[in-house]
Amino acid sequence: MLLPLLMYPAFAQTDYFQVSPSDIGTLNVGIATIPENPSPGIVKFKIDFINPKTDKIQEHIDYKFTLQKEGKNIFGPTPLIHTSIGSVTIPVEIVESGNYFGLIEFEGILFQPIPVERITFSIPIAEDGGGGCLIATATFGSELAPQVQQLREIRDNVVLNTKSGVTFMTAFNQFYYSFSPAIADFERENVVFKESMKVILTPLLTSLSILNHVDIDSEEEMLVYGIGIIMLNIGMYFTIPAITITKWYKLRIK
Repeated sequence: MLLPLLMYPAFAQTDYFQVSPSDIGTLNVGIATIPENPSPGIVKFKIDFINPKTDKIQEHIDYKFTLQKEGKNIFGPTPLIHTSIGSVTIPVEIVESGNYFGLIEFEGILFQPIPVERITFSIPIAEDGGGGCLIATATFGSELAPQVQQLREIRDNVVLNTKSGVTFMTAFNQFYYSFSPAIADFERENVVFKESMKVILTPLLTSLSILNHVDIDSEEEMLVYGIGIIMLNIGMYFTIPAITITKWYKLRIK
């Protein structure tokens, strides 16, 4: 869960929480929200249509926008709208927290109609104005659970206090929210899986608690501690199990 710091450095240069190609791939779409960590109220969705060949915003796009929650349309679908500059900001009033899904459909470029292309994205709306930890909340049963509060405090009071931490969270959120809604839903349906997740998350929570006991006064210190915790988790979740399995296999052969 900590690997996006190493896996997604390209997104550090933008404010998008997601940049993805459409289902056909003619355009990339960059998506951001204002505020960055939205809570119930007016949330503005900033959408940029990007030419993948030039990496610049593509002008003159015909598009529709829909926002859903639990399969129901909360906003839209809008009628077909034309943006001459290729970048739009759509304000939506959201009345409750939860995980929302957006659908962007575009069917015209430079005044020429094209077969409809789509992109979907998910965005959590948290009660406290910070991005919610969907997996931890589903695992421990409540946003008020001590483990969830620990993650929130580390995020807000430590990680987001540095530019490198903000960069990490931007990359991490894009990675995390691509799969966490499905895992959280499965936890609610499967008690055995939910209990297994408690065991799996415990080493991660323990390693992150280190950040509550150190003074981080510079970008360099944030990077050192951040990379150190990443390497520690790689060891706990991958290296140690691999060594254990290898030794067990050798003993079994003997």
